[in-house]
Amino acid sequence: MKVLNFILQFLAVTILSGILIFWFTGFSSAFEADQSCHSLLKSYEDAGNYGCDHDTETHQWILYETKDQINPAKVIKRFRYKFL
Repeated sequence: MKVLNFILQFLAVTILSGILIFWFTGFSSAFEADQSCHSLLKSYEDAGNYGCDHDTETHQWILYETKDQINPAKVIKRFRYKFL
């Protein structure tokens, strides 16, 4: 019984820690994530191959690099924001 209790406590602490880390590491709004993405975009010398796009399903802005229209774009960085 002690082993089962320990396992349940460990799972509860792990899940709670994951939720707290997820909540406190994201941007507060989509606007802040957008500003950070575009700020980092301006730091690249050849900005013509880079872009920022908003993904509403995953609630994040994505900085990506594309070299041509044939190959898929390469994700450079994700800017996740809180949506609740």
